[in-house]
Amino acid sequence: MINITVIDREGEPHELEAPTDMNLNLMEVCKMYELPVKGTCGGMALCSTCHVYVESSHALPEMQDAEADMLDQAFFVEDNSRLGCQLRIKDELDGLVVRLAPEALE
Repeated sequence: MINITVIDREGEPHELEAPTDMNLNLMEVCKMYELPVKGTCGGMALCSTCHVYVESSHALPEMQDAEADMLDQAFFVEDNSRLGCQLRIKDELDGLVVRLAPEALE
């Protein structure tokens, strides 16, 4: 198990425990804790409803083309933007801090 802090859109931090042996991603963990992350595409990097800002200085896996392409089309993108569905829960992410990006107006 690792610990992850997710700061919601109201600025409230949520301390989450996530198993490293189930091949989960950050979006799935947020949904397990009923945080407001939609994950509309099911983790395929085809939407940006799991967009987060990485607040900690963790070395993250390199962004793949599909994630970069989706973020190119997303709203409120910053230098520290990532898609939660593309961040697999691994021991190296222990202590990760992310902030949920604002939801795009539809």
